[in-house]
Formats: sequence, C-alpha cells, structure tokens
Amino acid sequence: MLPSRYRAFERTLAPPYDALYRRASAYISSDRLVTDPLRLLAWGTDASFYRLVPRIVVVVDDEDEVVRLLADCAALGTPVTFRAAGTSLSGQAISDSVLVLLGDGWRRAEVGPAAETITLQPGVVGAAANRRLASYGRKIGPDPASIDAAMIGGIAANNASGMCCGTAQNSYHTLAGLRVVLASGTVLDTRDAASRAAFLAREALLVRELEALAKATRANQALAARIRHKFRMKNTTGYSLNALIDFEDPIDVVAHLMIGSEGTLGFISEITYATVADHADKASALVLFDDLEAACRAVTLLKGTPVAAVELADRAALRSVEGKPGLPEGIGALGPDGAALLVETRAPDQATLGAQIHAIEAALATLPKTVEARFSTDAGECARLWNVRKGMFPSVGAMRRVGTTVIIEDVAFPVPRLAEATLALQRLLAEHGYTDAIIFGHALEGNLHFVFTQDFNAAAEVARYRGFMDALCRMVVERYDGSLKAEHGTGRNIAPFVELEWGAEAYRIMRAIKSLFDPKGLLNPGVVINDDRDAHLQNLKPLPKADTLVDKCIECGFCEAKCPSHRLTLSPRQRIVGWREISRLEHSSATGDALETLRTLYGFHGIDTCAACGLCATACPVGIETGILIKALRGRRAGPVARRLADAAADHFGAVTGAVRAGLALSDAVNSALGTRVLRSAFDGLRSASGGRLPKWSPALPRPARTPQRHGAAPGAAERIAYFPSCATRSMGAQRDDDETDPLPAVAERLFARAGYGIAYPERLDDLCCGQPFESKGFLDAADRKSAELEAALRRASDGGRFPIVFDTSPCAYRMKRYLAGRLAVADSIEFIHDRVLPRVDLTPTDAAVAIHPVCSVRKMGLVEKLAAIATRCSANVVQVESVQCCGFAGDKGFNRPELNEHALRDLKAALPPRCAQGYSTSRTCEIGLSERSGFPYRALIRLVDRCAGARSASPVSAPTREAYASERPPD
Repeated sequence: MLPSRYRAFERTLAPPYDALYRRASAYISSDRLVTDPLRLLAWGTDASFYRLVPRIVVVVDDEDEVVRLLADCAALGTPVTFRAAGTSLSGQAISDSVLVLLGDGWRRAEVGPAAETITLQPGVVGAAANRRLASYGRKIGPDPASIDAAMIGGIAANNASGMCCGTAQNSYHTLAGLRVVLASGTVLDTRDAASRAAFLAREALLVRELEALAKATRANQALAARIRHKFRMKNTTGYSLNALIDFEDPIDVVAHLMIGSEGTLGFISEITYATVADHADKASALVLFDDLEAACRAVTLLKGTPVAAVELADRAALRSVEGKPGLPEGIGALGPDGAALLVETRAPDQATLGAQIHAIEAALATLPKTVEARFSTDAGECARLWNVRKGMFPSVGAMRRVGTTVIIEDVAFPVPRLAEATLALQRLLAEHGYTDAIIFGHALEGNLHFVFTQDFNAAAEVARYRGFMDALCRMVVERYDGSLKAEHGTGRNIAPFVELEWGAEAYRIMRAIKSLFDPKGLLNPGVVINDDRDAHLQNLKPLPKADTLVDKCIECGFCEAKCPSHRLTLSPRQRIVGWREISRLEHSSATGDALETLRTLYGFHGIDTCAACGLCATACPVGIETGILIKALRGRRAGPVARRLADAAADHFGAVTGAVRAGLALSDAVNSALGTRVLRSAFDGLRSASGGRLPKWSPALPRPARTPQRHGAAPGAAERIAYFPSCATRSMGAQRDDDETDPLPAVAERLFARAGYGIAYPERLDDLCCGQPFESKGFLDAADRKSAELEAALRRASDGGRFPIVFDTSPCAYRMKRYLAGRLAVADSIEFIHDRVLPRVDLTPTDAAVAIHPVCSVRKMGLVEKLAAIATRCSANVVQVESVQCCGFAGDKGFNRPELNEHALRDLKAALPPRCAQGYSTSRTCEIGLSERSGFPYRALIRLVDRCAGARSASPVSAPTREAYASERPPD
C-alpha cells in the first residue's frame, strides 16, 4: 500500500481515463490502480526497444475483474493491453492507454493425472511450471531462454518456443485447452462442454463468419499450401492462420488462433498444456568449426540424428562471451570466420544416451572441425554451456556504447539453405555498418537471432536502421521465403511487414480475424496489424547514461522474478528505468516539477523499499547488482548528521549492541506486562499515526541475548577454529515462544567440540562488526573500517589464517569473503558444517518436518545445495519454498519498511505443510520475519545440527554441557 503522503503525486487523469478510474474503483482497490508518473513509466517498460507510457496501470487479480474492466474500456473507448512478465522483445507489452498487469491471483498450477497435462494460469513463471513437473520427468514444451522470468500468459500469447522445443512442442502444438475472455466479455472454456455450447449460442455471428473464413481458406489450395509451408518453419509473424486449415471445429479454431495473437484477440485466463518428456539423461557438446559455412552444413547433417537441440554461434557471438565459465579454453584461438555448434541429446536411459552420442559423433566425423565434439554428461558443465548461450543477447547489450540501444531480430530460413542465408545475413549487416553484430540461434529449425547496437538519437541513424530493415525483410521473404519473426512475436517492429511476408490475400484474412474478435480495435492496437508503414521507427526507447553501475542494463527483466519488492514498488529493472529518467531530466533544460516529483517518489519506491539483497545479479546475464546503485544513492542522500552518527556507531559498536539488547529487554518487559495483542495494537496505531515513520513492533521480536561464558579452546586441543558470532547473534536471543534458549555461541561451541574443534574467539568481540549494517545504508567508509578491524582480529585469532575462520551468520560471511578475497579464507557455517563437521559426528534425524530458508547471501555463495544436504541429514521431511527467494527483512527493513517483508513472504505460510512447526536459516534478522509470517520459530541452522548430533569418536575437546551457560530467557 502506498503511504498516504505519496498520494499527492498521483496523476490527475484526463477524460476518459478519469471516468475509467472511477468505474474501476468500484471493484478494484485503489492500490491496484496506478497513476503516479514514476510507476507508470517503470511498470510500463518491457524488454523491447520501444517505449509507451500508459495513462493508467491496472493490476487485476481474477477473471471477473478482467471482464468488468473490458466492459468499461469498451464503453469509454480506451484501448487496453495485457502484460505478463514484460520480457517480450518486439514491443507487444507496452501501451499509451490502459496497461493491465497480472496480480497474485493468477499463479495457480494444477498437474493432471500422470502429469500428462498441466493447467496453468497466466501469471505462473515458465520455470515454476517445470519445477512442478520435474518429479514426474515431464515439462512444458515451450522453453524460451527467458523461461526463468517469462510467464505462461506471455509464452502462450507469443507462441514462444526456444532452444529445444522446435515447432512440434510449442504452445500451438501442445495446447490441450484454454479459457479465454473475449473483447465482448464472453468467456470461453474450450475444455468445458457447457461453456462451448454457451459460446456457440452467444457468439453465433462470430462463429458463423469464422467458419466461413476457415472453409474458404481450406478451399484455396494455393493459400492452404502456403500456410502449411510457412508453419513448417518457426513462424510468429501475424496470426496463426494454420488454425484455419488444421481444425474444422470452430472452438478449436478459436483456441489455436489465441496462441500467438499477442493479446490482440482476447485474454488467455488459463491454459492446459500436454506435457512432454524431460529425460534425466542428457549430454551436451560445444563443437568448434573454422568457418561458419561448415558449421551450417553440419546442422543439415545433424537434422537426421537424435539431437534435442543444435545452437549456432558465429565468431562474433563467441567473442561476446569469451572468458565466461563453461567455454573450452581453445575458443580464443578460433579464427575470425569460425563458428560453434552447441549440441544436446537426451534419452530415457544411459545406454540409449551412449548410442545417441555415438550416432551424432559419426555424423560429424566427415566434417572438418577445429575442436572435435566432446560430449559431457556432467549436469554442472552442461548448465554452464547453456547459460553462456542464453547470455549472448544481453552480453552484446552490455558492451554497447552508452546511449545506444540493443536490437535483436529473429528470422527463420529453410534448413537446407541455412548456410547460404547465414552468410548473406552477415554480408547485409556489414553493408549497413553493423560491424558489431552477432549471429546465433536455434539452427536445427533454421531460426537465427542477430543482435546489434543502434543509436536512435540522430535522424541519420534512424534512416540507417530503416534501410537495413527494408533490405532484411526483402531478403528473408523474396530470396528465401523465410519468416520475419520466428519466435519473438510480431509486435510493433514487424507489424508493418506482415503483408510483405504473407501476401495480400493472407493479410486480408488476418485483418478479418482481428475485426471479428475485436471490432472496436481496442485490444493492444498497433500490434500484429498496423497500417502505419513507419510504426517500427516510432516510440523508440531512450537509454540515457545514468550510472556506470547500471548503464549496461538492457531492461530485459530477467531480474524481476528474484526481487522481493517486485509489484510492491519497483523491481531492479524498474529502478534502473526510473533512475535513467531522473538522470535524463537532470541533464535536460525542462526539469521543474516533473523532476522533483520523480525524485520524491523514487525515494520511497526506488531507495527505501529496496532490499539490496543482490539476487538480481544472480539472474542478470551480465551480473548487474542494482542494490549496489541503491546503496550508493542512500549514501549520497545521507546528510552530514547521518554520517557523523554512522561514524560514531562504528567507533562505539559495543555500545550499539548493548543498546540493542537493552531495547529488546524493554520490549520483552512491556510485552510481559501488557500482552502481545495490546502491544501490537498500540505500536500499529502509533506507526499509522506517524505515516509509517515509526518502526513496526513484531511478536517474533527476540529477547535479548545473554552473553555465555566463552570456554574457547581447551588446552592441548588438536584442532582449532576462529569463530565469529555476528553482532545479531550477540544481541538477539530466542523469541518469547521458543523453547530453545541456549545462546547460539554456546550451541556452536558445543557442536564444534563434538566434531573435535576448539574455538578461538576474536579479541574485543563486542566491538567487532563485518560492516554489513553500514554498507546497506550506504556508509561505505564506515563499513570498510569495521571490516578492516575485523580482519585484524580474525588474523590474530586464526594465527594468520592457519586455523579455519567460521561465521555463524551468512550475510556477514558473504561480505567478508568479498572483502578478504585473496588474503584470508572465511567459511560460512553451512559450508563448515557440511564439509568439516558432518563427517565427524553421528546424526540422529528428527521425525518432524523441517523448513529451511536459504537467505540471499547463501544463494549468492552457491551454498543452497549444501544447506539442503545438511537439513536432509537431520530430517527426512525437509521443506524449501521455492517461490520465496529473498525474505525482504533486509537487516532493519523488516521494522522500518515491514510491507517489504510481508510482500516477499506472502506465499510462505500457505506453501508450508500443516504439521511443519520449525524452520532454520542462517541470519538472525531474517528469522524474525520468517517466524512472524510462518507462525512458528525459525532458528539458526547450527541449532538443528546440534540437536541431532553426537560425537562419532572421542574428541580432543570435551563438549560443554547445556548447564555451563546461562539461559537466554529472563524471568517473567
């Protein structure tokens, strides 16, 4: 919910949008009707090189809202565009009118019997659908490179395909049924007999005219043959005319016309896919060739072998990703005309896989190659190869000159002419001055992508682009009869060329289809059908210089699925969009109120509600961590008083942790006196009255930590570690309703002793901090000063690094790993327990269900699998909620911006099994939010292992008993 003080910045709508707002307010809450200028700009941005700013953004949560909104838009004549994830590349997910986004109500997924089908709502991310199917050895057919971010609604509406699905497994060919809302408000469920009957009666005129159109198309043998020819290739140019000749039942025709219609014919509210096999046994190989023509000839040979995918990359494409992990060492020696094929084969068992590999190698044996095919079955190695391939498009974008944009086009040629067409495409790019262009793509289907950078800031450059597009379209259509859009959708950049590709008669049919389904022309106008021959040269997106930390962003949106504030305020992509616009205005002559408004709104949406967790970088193909920019902006806007306070806190850190303990003690005492309900109500009232300025009080707030007697290393200990309990560990104990009250350092010392390790604590421990709290607020100097102090203390405690250094809190371990890189080795508790403790102790697993949450730093350190392995040793029933990435607590954000934590964990409780009553993590502050949102305590992972552990053999250090430590629980 937008704080009330920011409501003043909502835009006053002009007619008829003011009327639409009033009408929609009757059934859609105001927080889902967005009109402020920052979010209109940011939420309206997709991955294409076009920009339109909507007048209003409406977030819909169910089908009834869609029906009512379409009725209101029709009555008022306001065009409407539906948008899923916005990873689309052709401008089909933007609008200068009403932009409709999918809220949380569109994420249901139901696996059918034997997983032969899966029913999905449009807001389900493609990769999430595959995770639901993974245990059955099945997956959905479409596999676009953006599948980790793209949603089913966009995948179906664009008929997106990908690297392995070809034409046989795309949405059109694996469609088992769908539910669609038409512009008229009619809802059709093709899987329901009653709905089909009602549709035939209510839309009798549409059905009659569609049947006549289909009959005439089938009767026109030349046209029908052309349609069959065009769809033997990958083809998303225009509408799915193959529906008119593939089906006679008008319901089936309607359903398949919706696939690839890009939201111009209706809104797909649910779809059922026939799933396809996802064989566990796979092998991949990167084969290098001296020249591109040889690589293309190899594709023709491979077409008849048991390959699942063949990806082509020319020398420039390989150069764009050189140095990335996963590529063979010899790639740097490849000549200027070289190329590569990334080949994958899949089989139901290892024996079959081996035979398939042999067949593929035999087919390639006759061709000259720089590096022979070497197939790997190692899942990690194969994943690295494919991730490099997926990153080629963004990598080029990252290398572009600031101020230019990156363009990706997507064509298909008949495979027998692939070599000839690829070389012709290379020449055409060079002739128009695109010397930085790269070519890659799904060669097995003749589908090529080519990427180049373009400056749209000068008329001459726009003219150059116009000339190239005209020449390209003529070459693809007239010389090779290929498709101008193989899998990215027609969008805005190919809409002016649909008639060129298909011819007048087919285009007339497409226009007739649009008129039948959308007679007022209000559904996503300008997309697929567009009479403006220059539409692809208008509304071009600027990418102005903003900050070197984010200038290489191409706004692809891959980051959004990882971000805890996405759809609450802004995602990483949207933060960059907003900051670019602010930077542009700062360097323009017309700033005024518009700039100040954006700055004010950005303070809340962009800066205050950013968790700065860094997970965006794990999804970004070029590793942009937007949180670094946000932390820098926090530091820039901090005044001298704030900086002095930060320096004082750093210099007197022991007093800060003491104050935290005192505050927790006071909170606990008041809670005991007044009760949880009264205290929460009082704090909520005060926070509301302050306009959200006062921090939130949580019933999961911990009691103060009691400092245990630190035994350290016993005399004569055979092995020693330097152990650093974080400031959160030293300040925060267990929450009130938790029965595990031993101080965490006591538990850690006991566990490590059982494994034979004595502990050395850093000197002046209470004054030490890794610097993370200061870094998160942008006080980088203070953060580094604290890190330097800790480094010196750890160096002494570890005897110059001779002993392992172990952290019990993952965010602290992650920061110090980066800070100490190359100087001292630091181990997070997860990796130390997994690698060094578990081999030395016997574990007695608990029968109870155990929930685990890998905090952001665990994900960034690559320790998720080790965390899961530890938990699995301790319990046979381990739960990890995949839909929850960052918890959004973000240090103190859980108190100051609790809406971020609530939004990030909104799916947590429903996803946990009913009998689960304990959770484990490796960050004390994150555990506060997790505990409150789950309804049961989340604790440190060390506690779980200690509870299950016994010494495997006599340890050189005697394990302290529980009685050796004072309880954390103060008397009530």
